[in-house]
Amino acid sequence: MNLRTATRQDLPAVLALLADEDLVVDPASVVVDEAYEKAFTDITDDPRNEILVLVDGGTVVGCLQATYVPGLGKHGAERALIEAVRIRPDRRGGGLGRELMERAVERAGRRGCALVQLTSGKNRTDAHRFYASLGFAASHEGFKLAL
Repeated sequence: MNLRTATRQDLPAVLALLADEDLVVDPASVVVDEAYEKAFTDITDDPRNEILVLVDGGTVVGCLQATYVPGLGKHGAERALIEAVRIRPDRRGGGLGRELMERAVERAGRRGCALVQLTSGKNRTDAHRFYASLGFAASHEGFKLAL
C-alpha cells in the first residue's frame, strides 16, 4: 500500500469515494466541475492542508483530508484535524482503514502536531468503535452550524 498526497489525477477517485459511503462508485462516472477543481487547488496549494490517498496497485482505495491548525493551546503546537475518511466499500474489513489512519497520525506526529482530532456523525457507531480502537477518545461534544 502506498500512502501519498493526492494529485489532480486522483480527484475523480477521491470524489467517487466521497459520493457514497456504501456503494462503489466508478471514478469515470464522476463529473469534476469547476467547484471541485477550485476546492482541490485551494487545498493542495495550502501548506496546512492535504488530501492523502491510499493506493493499491494503481487504484485509490482510501482517502482523507488533513488540516493542520495552529493554536496557542498545547504550547503553540499545531493540531491535525482529519476529515472525509473513506475506504472503498468493497475493500473494508481488511485493515486498510487502520493503515490509513495510523499512517496519517504518524505523519501528523512527524509534523510536530500535539494532537489529532476528528468528528464523526452520531449515527456512525461502527466508525466510533473503529476510532476508539485506534486510541481516539470521545472527549468532546461537537457542534456544527450549516451556512
